[in-house]
Amino acid sequence: MAATTTQLALAAWESLLRAQATIAREFEYTGDWGDVLPREYAVLHALSGSDGGHRITELMEDALLTQAGVSRLVARLEKRGYVERRDDPADARACRVALTAEGRETYRRLGRAHARQVREVMTRALDAEQLETLRELTAALLAAAPAPAPGPTPTPTRSQRRRPA
Repeated sequence: MAATTTQLALAAWESLLRAQATIAREFEYTGDWGDVLPREYAVLHALSGSDGGHRITELMEDALLTQAGVSRLVARLEKRGYVERRDDPADARACRVALTAEGRETYRRLGRAHARQVREVMTRALDAEQLETLRELTAALLAAAPAPAPGPTPTPTRSQRRRPA
Protein backbone atom coordinates (compact mmCIF):
# COMPACT_ATOMS: atom_id res chain seq x y z
CA MET A 1 0.00 0.00 0.00
CA ALA A 2 1.51 3.36 -1.03
CA ALA A 3 1.99 6.05 1.57
CA THR A 4 -0.22 9.12 1.30
CA THR A 5 1.37 12.50 0.74
CA THR A 6 0.67 13.35 4.37
CA GLN A 7 2.30 10.16 5.63
CA LEU A 8 5.32 10.73 3.41
CA ALA A 9 5.61 14.39 4.50
CA LEU A 10 5.41 13.37 8.17
CA ALA A 11 8.03 10.64 7.74
CA ALA A 12 10.38 13.03 5.89
CA TRP A 13 9.86 15.72 8.54
CA GLU A 14 10.58 13.31 11.38
CA SER A 15 13.68 12.00 9.60
CA LEU A 16 14.98 15.54 9.03
CA LEU A 17 14.24 16.55 12.61
CA ARG A 18 15.88 13.43 14.08
CA ALA A 19 18.97 13.82 11.88
CA GLN A 20 19.38 17.47 12.90
CA ALA A 21 18.85 16.76 16.60
CA THR A 22 21.21 13.77 16.57
CA ILE A 23 23.96 15.70 14.80
CA ALA A 24 23.48 18.75 17.04
CA ARG A 25 23.77 16.53 20.11
CA GLU A 26 26.94 14.97 18.70
CA PHE A 27 28.41 18.44 18.10
CA GLU A 28 27.55 19.46 21.66
CA TYR A 29 29.06 16.38 23.30
CA THR A 30 32.12 15.86 21.13
CA GLY A 31 32.95 19.37 19.91
CA ASP A 32 35.90 21.37 21.18
CA TRP A 33 33.90 24.32 22.47
CA GLY A 34 36.08 25.50 25.36
CA ASP A 35 34.01 27.80 27.56
CA VAL A 36 31.48 28.54 24.81
CA LEU A 37 28.27 26.55 24.50
CA PRO A 38 27.07 25.64 21.00
CA ARG A 39 24.14 28.09 21.27
CA GLU A 40 26.56 30.82 22.30
CA TYR A 41 28.67 29.96 19.28
CA ALA A 42 25.55 30.44 17.13
CA VAL A 43 25.35 34.04 18.41
CA LEU A 44 29.07 34.60 17.74
CA HIS A 45 28.55 33.18 14.25
CA ALA A 46 25.57 35.45 13.60
CA LEU A 47 27.65 38.48 14.66
CA SER A 48 30.75 37.49 12.72
CA GLY A 49 29.58 38.93 9.42
CA SER A 50 28.88 42.42 10.71
CA ASP A 51 31.28 45.00 12.10
CA GLY A 52 28.34 47.19 13.12
CA GLY A 53 26.65 44.42 15.10
CA HIS A 54 23.03 43.32 15.19
CA ARG A 55 19.95 44.22 17.16
CA ILE A 56 18.58 41.51 19.44
CA THR A 57 15.70 40.95 17.00
CA GLU A 58 18.17 40.30 14.18
CA LEU A 59 20.09 37.87 16.38
CA MET A 60 16.86 36.01 17.14
CA GLU A 61 16.42 35.38 13.42
CA ASP A 62 20.06 34.48 12.74
CA ALA A 63 20.65 32.30 15.81
CA LEU A 64 17.15 30.71 15.70
CA LEU A 65 16.46 31.55 19.35
CA THR A 66 13.77 33.42 21.28
CA GLN A 67 14.24 36.99 22.46
CA ALA A 68 14.68 35.84 26.07
CA GLY A 69 17.18 33.20 25.00
CA VAL A 70 19.24 35.63 22.93
CA SER A 71 19.15 38.26 25.69
CA ARG A 72 20.51 35.78 28.25
CA LEU A 73 23.19 34.51 25.87
CA VAL A 74 24.26 38.06 25.01
CA ALA A 75 24.51 38.92 28.73
CA ARG A 76 26.73 35.87 29.37
CA LEU A 77 28.91 36.57 26.33
CA GLU A 78 29.19 40.23 27.31
CA LYS A 79 30.25 39.30 30.84
CA ARG A 80 33.04 37.13 29.40
CA GLY A 81 34.22 39.89 27.06
CA TYR A 82 33.15 38.30 23.76
CA VAL A 83 30.51 40.86 22.79
CA GLU A 84 29.67 44.46 23.58
CA ARG A 85 26.55 46.55 23.34
CA ARG A 86 26.71 49.72 21.26
CA ASP A 87 24.27 52.54 20.68
CA ASP A 88 22.23 52.06 17.53
CA PRO A 89 22.81 55.13 15.34
CA ALA A 90 19.46 54.55 13.61
CA ASP A 91 17.40 54.31 16.83
CA ALA A 92 18.39 55.94 20.11
CA ARG A 93 16.11 53.55 22.02
CA ALA A 94 17.88 50.44 20.73
CA CYS A 95 21.34 48.95 20.98
CA ARG A 96 23.41 46.78 18.72
CA VAL A 97 25.46 43.80 19.85
CA ALA A 98 28.89 43.36 18.26
CA LEU A 99 31.87 41.07 18.65
CA THR A 100 34.85 42.35 20.59
CA ALA A 101 38.38 41.55 19.37
CA GLU A 102 38.44 38.64 21.84
CA GLY A 103 35.04 37.46 20.63
CA ARG A 104 36.16 37.56 17.00
CA GLU A 105 39.28 35.52 17.79
CA THR A 106 37.26 33.01 19.81
CA TYR A 107 34.78 32.71 16.93
CA ARG A 108 37.59 32.07 14.42
CA ARG A 109 39.22 29.43 16.62
CA LEU A 110 35.95 27.63 17.32
CA GLY A 111 34.80 28.02 13.72
CA ARG A 112 37.82 26.17 12.36
CA ALA A 113 37.25 23.27 14.78
CA HIS A 114 33.50 23.27 14.10
CA ALA A 115 34.03 23.24 10.32
CA ARG A 116 36.26 20.18 10.63
CA GLN A 117 33.63 18.44 12.76
CA VAL A 118 30.81 19.35 10.34
CA ARG A 119 32.84 18.00 7.42
CA GLU A 120 33.51 14.75 9.30
CA VAL A 121 29.90 14.22 10.34
CA MET A 122 28.31 15.19 7.03
CA THR A 123 30.71 13.23 4.81
CA ARG A 124 30.70 9.97 6.71
CA ALA A 125 27.34 9.10 5.13
CA LEU A 126 26.95 11.53 2.21
CA ASP A 127 29.07 12.14 -0.87
CA ALA A 128 29.47 15.54 -2.55
CA GLU A 129 26.47 15.03 -4.85
CA GLN A 130 24.23 14.03 -1.94
CA LEU A 131 25.43 17.03 0.11
CA GLU A 132 24.51 19.33 -2.78
CA THR A 133 21.09 17.70 -3.07
CA LEU A 134 20.52 18.08 0.67
CA ARG A 135 21.53 21.74 0.48
CA GLU A 136 19.15 22.32 -2.43
CA LEU A 137 16.27 20.54 -0.67
CA THR A 138 16.65 22.44 2.59
CA ALA A 139 17.07 25.73 0.68
CA ALA A 140 13.79 24.99 -1.13
CA LEU A 141 12.03 24.39 2.19
CA LEU A 142 13.36 27.67 3.56
CA ALA A 143 12.46 29.61 0.42
CA ALA A 144 8.87 28.34 0.56
CA ALA A 145 8.39 29.23 4.24
CA PRO A 146 6.25 32.28 4.97
CA ALA A 147 8.00 35.30 6.45
CA PRO A 148 7.79 35.41 10.24
CA ALA A 149 4.96 37.53 11.56
CA PRO A 150 6.07 40.75 13.27
CA GLY A 151 5.56 40.95 16.99
CA PRO A 152 6.47 38.88 20.00
CA THR A 153 7.48 35.24 19.74
CA PRO A 154 4.47 33.04 20.56
CA THR A 155 4.49 31.47 24.00
CA PRO A 156 4.65 27.67 23.76
CA THR A 157 1.74 25.69 25.13
CA ARG A 158 2.24 23.58 28.24
CA SER A 159 2.58 20.40 26.15
CA GLN A 160 5.16 22.08 23.87
CA ARG A 161 7.24 23.16 26.91
CA ARG A 162 7.35 19.56 28.20
CA ARG A 163 8.65 18.09 24.94
CA PRO A 164 12.36 17.31 24.96
CA ALA A 165 14.47 19.44 22.65
